[in-house]
Amino acid sequence: MSTRMNVGGQAVIEGVMMRSPDSVAVAVRKPDGGIRVRCRPHVPWTKRVRPLGWPFIRGGVILIESLVLGFRALEYSSETAMAYASKPDPKPAGPAEKWLMAGTLAFSFAAGLLLFFYLPLLVAGWTGVESGWAFNLVDGAVRLAVFLAYLVLIRQWKDIRRVFEYHGAEHKSIFAFESGKPLDVESARPFSVRHPRCGTSFLLTVVWVSILVFLFLGRPDTVGDRLVRLLFLPVIGGLSYEIIRLASTPAGEWLSKTLVAPGVWLQRLTTDEPDDGQIEVALAALHAALGRTGGPAVETD
Repeated sequence: MSTRMNVGGQAVIEGVMMRSPDSVAVAVRKPDGGIRVRCRPHVPWTKRVRPLGWPFIRGGVILIESLVLGFRALEYSSETAMAYASKPDPKPAGPAEKWLMAGTLAFSFAAGLLLFFYLPLLVAGWTGVESGWAFNLVDGAVRLAVFLAYLVLIRQWKDIRRVFEYHGAEHKSIFAFESGKPLDVESARPFSVRHPRCGTSFLLTVVWVSILVFLFLGRPDTVGDRLVRLLFLPVIGGLSYEIIRLASTPAGEWLSKTLVAPGVWLQRLTTDEPDDGQIEVALAALHAALGRTGGPAVETD
């Protein structure tokens, strides 16, 4: 995950979050050019509570856990940005700043539901189709179109392009690790910014799985029918996760080929070529998550 925080137009903090089986690390680039890293032990929820790791349940749990970890990474970036906006001695953000960030994320979540869930339902209703299958196919087609249009639109925003560059830096760093190369900028630079197991592929899988699931729910004519669809979102996340897991096994090679191509294509919208400084930040996060020494010089928390 990549982050970018801008406080009052004064301090811009960009960073990367990396996970390993037992820890989570966040590395951010400070305004003075240094790198600040925080690494914390982390036991996945699916390992803490056995039922949460059961098939078709773990996918939704992992999705929610990722959102929580992402919030913490943004919080860390925000703390650093606000600290450096006024003085060079970083200190944790106060309750007001944390509530502001929580409110912003809550608003973003609500806006996402309206844009990717409610708007397609409205458009499908405006078409006047009566068949449940036809309605849900239109609903799914609109959802996919909105998703792609959203990515194309946000790419025009300079700050988001920077985030996508850090996304590419993450992939280069992971490719270097998986290839057994030294975890340094020179080794990571030649690799592609598009990784076959990127979260972008998961999002695309969620979109088409939602289309398939909703086909069996009929036409949602009441508010209750539409709320039932919301309850199916964890199910959709769980199914999507199991499909991705199957695609990574030898038995699911055919599925992998089906999923990888569209996912890699979609990364043309969500990744960009990073500079060496961005790769360095991604490598710092990866070194910390793996518990390795010898990476970029960093300030640790």
